[in-house]
Amino acid sequence: MIDTLLSTFPTLEPGSVWLVGAGPGDPGLLTLMAMSALRQADVIVYDALVDENCLKLAGSAAELIYAGKRGGTPSPLQRDISMQLVEFARAGKRVLRLKGGDPFVFGRGGEEALTLVEYNIPFRVVPGITAGIGGLAYAGIPVTHRDVNHAVTFLTGHDSSGLVPDMIDWAAIAKASPVIVMYMVMKHLDHVSAELMKAGRRSDEPVAIAVSATTAKQQVLETTLGGVSAAARSAGLRPPAIVVVGEVVRLRSSLDWMSALSERRMHSGDWQDQLKEGL
Repeated sequence: MIDTLLSTFPTLEPGSVWLVGAGPGDPGLLTLMAMSALRQADVIVYDALVDENCLKLAGSAAELIYAGKRGGTPSPLQRDISMQLVEFARAGKRVLRLKGGDPFVFGRGGEEALTLVEYNIPFRVVPGITAGIGGLAYAGIPVTHRDVNHAVTFLTGHDSSGLVPDMIDWAAIAKASPVIVMYMVMKHLDHVSAELMKAGRRSDEPVAIAVSATTAKQQVLETTLGGVSAAARSAGLRPPAIVVVGEVVRLRSSLDWMSALSERRMHSGDWQDQLKEGL
């Protein structure tokens, strides 16, 4: 049945590129469109955050090319990756650019797509589940809850130079967004937490760090905004990680479904009392 369904999906044509999100890690979170692309592609250019089990769905003749960019390690230049996609497409290959999470959410997919436009290469974008939503869901933290927040802000902890983006208005975010979800911020936790507290956020505000979310290596640390840097160092946490600031973190005591599945127990509704204490 699945093969019949996939046969009705769009065709990855020779000379074209699909920019596809692989989700936050768990291969079960791939979309059916992503699976279809994996089966059709001649060349798969994949990122560091793509789980190897996702690649096992590729066609047996597909060429797998690693193009991972990880902070602090030698990585290919973004322009080189983009031009590689162009060259493969010009050679008549069916090209899949497989990216962790969603290609258009802090994934440089927009940069790659603009290069394809520049060289008149046809392309399709296949969204994926971004880690800031899916990863936190696996940690038992909803990014919104109508008794807690009606807004959420997603931001990145570093720009193309590796520094904290200077365009971020910390005062505006601290005041307007009850929940802040941060990507690629682990190297700059000291700076970012200080900026948020300087802008008025409480030092005892709950924070969670989800490392390698949705995978077998997932770790979740609950702490506070004032203590997040020291806690992360003490626990030896390393990227990839998502950091969330806000009262929704308190819901994890009741919604940590992954632990409940493994321990066959679920905390009952104590989250209302915790929220009242924090609000």
